[in-house]
Amino acid sequence: MSVLTYLQNRASNAVLSATEQTSINTSISTLSSRLNSYFGTTVTKHFRFGSSTRGTILPRAMDEHSDIDYMVVFSDGGYTPQTYIDRLRRFADAYYSSSDIKQSSPTIVLQLNHIKFDLVPALADTWTTAYKIPDGTSAWQNTNPNDFNATLTAKNQSEYGLIKPTIRLAKFWNAKAGYVFDSYAFEKWIVDQYYYLASNQKDYLFAVFDKLVANQAAQWRNERINRAKEIIAKVREYERDDMPYTAEGEVKKLIPE
Repeated sequence: MSVLTYLQNRASNAVLSATEQTSINTSISTLSSRLNSYFGTTVTKHFRFGSSTRGTILPRAMDEHSDIDYMVVFSDGGYTPQTYIDRLRRFADAYYSSSDIKQSSPTIVLQLNHIKFDLVPALADTWTTAYKIPDGTSAWQNTNPNDFNATLTAKNQSEYGLIKPTIRLAKFWNAKAGYVFDSYAFEKWIVDQYYYLASNQKDYLFAVFDKLVANQAAQWRNERINRAKEIIAKVREYERDDMPYTAEGEVKKLIPE
């Protein structure tokens, strides 16, 4: 198998299975019903956002921190974020008492058997389509939770449909490397890059690492980045020397089986 074929196969595997999708959809349907029942008119809307809506979420087998971001928009403003976080905690305790529940500021993390939910409290912005979400436990910040989706879709279409699978592979490396980068920020950075000479999955993934700079504050992050660059340099060397099997073995150090 060539390096290109191997990476194409891994990219194809880095998607949620039909079983995972069904379980998630069932859990979301149950969550939605329970939120409506518990909060009534106190909540105006609630919806999924984040990587699961962009097609860049990884299976739990590839990223143990993989989760579903779920926004809960409250109707009554005027309180600190912690007030709404506490409400979500009481909701989770009422309906998911047997599950692992914790506050991971500024969200409530609900750990189910097959997936993890990040419940994010929010308030609607009166004058725009944006929302206010917690910036810590005492302040708010504005966001449009799905504004990046359209940008990613357009970029993916202009790059032969190879941006989303490239993001999934890069996020897999990121998870295995100990989360060198914030997942969302990493996705946005990848979309912002240019890929002039890339034409296949290998080119796009390698271009991501070519563009990374080891200038992080934490030394261990720089070590992970430099290690990835060294692996890719070796892969290219083995391919130039017509050693495809050795090259494939080397790239598996970057993207494991």
